Amino acid sequence: MLENSTILVTGGTGSFGHKFIPMTLEKYNPKKIIVFSRDEMKQWEMAKLFQGDDRLRFFIGDVRDRDRLYRALDGVDYVVHAAATKIVPTAEYNPFECVKTNIHGAMNLIDAAIDKGIKGVVALSTDKASSPINLYGATKLASDKLFVAGNSYAGGHQTKFSVVRYGNVMGSRGSVIPFFMSIKDKGVLPITDPRMTRFMISLEQGVELVWHAFEDMVGGEIYVKKIPSMKVTDLARVVAPEAEQEIVGIRPGEKLHEQMIGAEDSYFTYEYPEHFKILPNINDWGTCKERIKDGKPVPEGFVYASDNNTEWMTDEELQSWIDRHNSEIGKI
Repeated sequence: MLENSTILVTGGTGSFGHKFIPMTLEKYNPKKIIVFSRDEMKQWEMAKLFQGDDRLRFFIGDVRDRDRLYRALDGVDYVVHAAATKIVPTAEYNPFECVKTNIHGAMNLIDAAIDKGIKGVVALSTDKASSPINLYGATKLASDKLFVAGNSYAGGHQTKFSVVRYGNVMGSRGSVIPFFMSIKDKGVLPITDPRMTRFMISLEQGVELVWHAFEDMVGGEIYVKKIPSMKVTDLARVVAPEAEQEIVGIRPGEKLHEQMIGAEDSYFTYEYPEHFKILPNINDWGTCKERIKDGKPVPEGFVYASDNNTEWMTDEELQSWIDRHNSEIGKI
């Protein structure tokens, strides 16, 4: 599907883009990948990594700017929407800005994609969009709903929209592993709560989930990858076995456990070998056989959260991952 196609990635200079672009260039050999983002320095640095590859283009722009999106989408086949204001405290202190990017930006992209005849759009979501307790999560829930409804809003146009949802990305900038690694020599690691758990997904797995969504989607699906969980105290022990763990309390807007599927979604959620699929409860899409395919319905009231997960990452598995990715942790 993606072979010889033109793909645009919003927020393409972020952690996801840095992994999606080289993996997609290698696997699918697309005609062109357009990196759409508003930070010229990040684009400059990224361009140096792909110097000499004429399949890559860089386009300065902001998803808040509808006219710029219309220009950027000329000749594009597929879009991955990764642009977002996503730092929880930043969103709490700058709520209008968060809404402009995460909600208005989604609306702009939906309109532009339909009008430009884009074949498929996959938007990146977050565990925080499931039963949100902070503004970032609330805006991403609204964004998810907009992309799902975009399939109906498109009317007779060809554009299909779907969403992929996953939790803590291992080793990405601002995540807990590089943070612990940066301060482990101090001998003390701050732990918000000893009961806290987190999902553990690699960027490679996130990219593969987006690829699967493009191949599988009919429109309106939310794809949730099956991934292991880990207690934050265990994670800290692997990163710095000699360090003391100091309990500092949960920060505002932070959850004790991550959740990706809530009980309210269980009525239209189906299970597959490597993922779940939440179907829309509008237009009878939740019972659409073309969307369900070979999925099995989850039990009523099913919740997929990091504390009730059936799969857990071992200390050895985490250490092995750190050893393999040590040079890139926290860099993208």
